[in-house]
Amino acid sequence: MSIEQEIRSYILENYLFTDDESALDNRDSFLEKGILDSTGILEVIYFIEDEYGIKVADEEMVPENLDSVERLVAYVGRKQAASA
Repeated sequence: MSIEQEIRSYILENYLFTDDESALDNRDSFLEKGILDSTGILEVIYFIEDEYGIKVADEEMVPENLDSVERLVAYVGRKQAASA
């Protein structure tokens, strides 16, 4: 399963309570659409840290990195490339 698929599945199952892929567009803002609140964002951070072995620094906890599936996938990719 790709990073995109894993993150999508995590969000769909844990926050939208569905496996319907059409319920979430990769560009949907988690905050604007009310998918995640601040606690949910922290849970997603714990998930990606645990799942992908990366550390999210405090200054990286910004919407530009974490506010959609698309942004999360790009962020995880950058972190993995930097640690390789």
